[in-house]
Amino acid sequence: MDIRDNPQKQRFEALLADGAVAVAEYRLSPGKIIFTHTEVPPEHEGEGIASALIRFALDSARARELEVVPLCPFVAAYMKKHAEVRDLLAPEWRFKLGFA
Repeated sequence: MDIRDNPQKQRFEALLADGAVAVAEYRLSPGKIIFTHTEVPPEHEGEGIASALIRFALDSARARELEVVPLCPFVAAYMKKHAEVRDLLAPEWRFKLGFA
């Protein structure tokens, strides 16, 4: 699996061996990355692809010093489960997710 940022389409992409693509869509605003949607092809659900994709996307956000706004429920759930990435949350989202 090859994961990359596709800034032209505003999404992170996981290119799968069978040619399918999983995506984590985002929008950028000053100092923030807003994750709006994550989708894995149905035939690949349960393989850990979405988690790998979001881990890559959050590493990218950290490297770019961007705060994360997890509008996508999967990204929010991932960040709730993984304490090591909670510092990336935009302040208002720390409160919304119960980490204020």
